[in-house]
Amino acid sequence: MMPTQTPTQRRCAPVLPSKLLGLAGVGLSALLTLAAGPAWAEKADHLMPLNIASEKGGSVDVANQRTEFLGDVVLSRGSLVLRAERIDLRETGDGYYQANASGKTGKQVSFRQARDVPGEAIEGFADALEYDTRSDSVRFLGNAVVRRTQGSKVADEVTGALIVYNNRSEVFTAEGGATSPHPSGRVRVVLMPRGAAAAEANAAPASAVPLQPSVTLPKRQP
Repeated sequence: MMPTQTPTQRRCAPVLPSKLLGLAGVGLSALLTLAAGPAWAEKADHLMPLNIASEKGGSVDVANQRTEFLGDVVLSRGSLVLRAERIDLRETGDGYYQANASGKTGKQVSFRQARDVPGEAIEGFADALEYDTRSDSVRFLGNAVVRRTQGSKVADEVTGALIVYNNRSEVFTAEGGATSPHPSGRVRVVLMPRGAAAAEANAAPASAVPLQPSVTLPKRQP
């Protein structure tokens, strides 16, 4: 089971995208909230059944309540869609599920889930992924990239060696390391303008007046 609070979460300062309050230890870890208000991931998803389809079938371990699925595996639950080369699914004694997904060379595990904000979604990619239905959280492991999208546009992006996303609170915890996509192993966070700042950016002219060359220098004033 994944702990409800990690040492990383306890030592990191929150960042609100609508007003940047602080980002502690970006080189090692970061805690980021990608919602300024109560706009959570699709609330109805946790009421939906878990569906899994695979190209090569799978094997069932009845004694340990584990099932392995192989080959272009797709796990879905409402708007949540997880794609991987292999998924090992375990059922807990109280009816929850833990899924361990892994990709293959040249093809990472992918994750996508709609938010309650129309047109917005959370999507991510990593070498491996762990999904826990009890805590409703996702761990992206190795070369991890997680984004908040608005239609086809990327609104926010987090990259790191490890990113933990809590669907209920919409809080990301990110850590750097050797498997971070950033060359130096650092965590990288990109926050796009919001509110009035976004409106100002969108209202900016598409192209500036081109510079005009001059063949003569202006006379120096005495």
